[in-house]
Amino acid sequence: MPKLMRRLTALTLTGTVIAALLFYSTAAGIWLTLAITLGTTAYHLGMRLLVGLLFNAAMHNRADPARWWYQPRRWEAKLYRLLRVREWKGRLPTYYPESFSPRRHSWAEIAQAMCQSELVHEVNMLLSFAPLLAVKYFGAFYVFLITSVAAALFDLLFVIMQRYNRPRVLAIARRQQKTGER
Repeated sequence: MPKLMRRLTALTLTGTVIAALLFYSTAAGIWLTLAITLGTTAYHLGMRLLVGLLFNAAMHNRADPARWWYQPRRWEAKLYRLLRVREWKGRLPTYYPESFSPRRHSWAEIAQAMCQSELVHEVNMLLSFAPLLAVKYFGAFYVFLITSVAAALFDLLFVIMQRYNRPRVLAIARRQQKTGER
């Protein structure tokens, strides 16, 4: 997954530059549309890579699951049942599956990685709306709004999944700690 994300980011960024150059040399509107589309896509991909990299450099998957931010709220279990999270959570891709592998890490370490992952996706959700700043230069407010909302909702799926799974992982970690196994 990391290799694919980096390649897609590089490809869309290169496409943005080429389309922008073609627009400036031909003034054909299709090239501007393509440059904006590819540029927005490159932003969304690149921003996610950068946010993940920065969080990993700062936290090293060592977030504290006991902090208030990561604690389940009373209303969450009901929401997760309503959204049927249990049915779809396994279909979401994982950027670094080894971070969540019980063969490589203790369940407590996995819970820490889940907390960091939640933060990454929450920041991604906020930064998904930065392309709205481009409306000033390019117009097309609804295009930028729709892509920003779609990107934020995509990250919300991962936040929900992390928050849904974490109490279960922490319960396993507590049992593991009691028995002294890895």
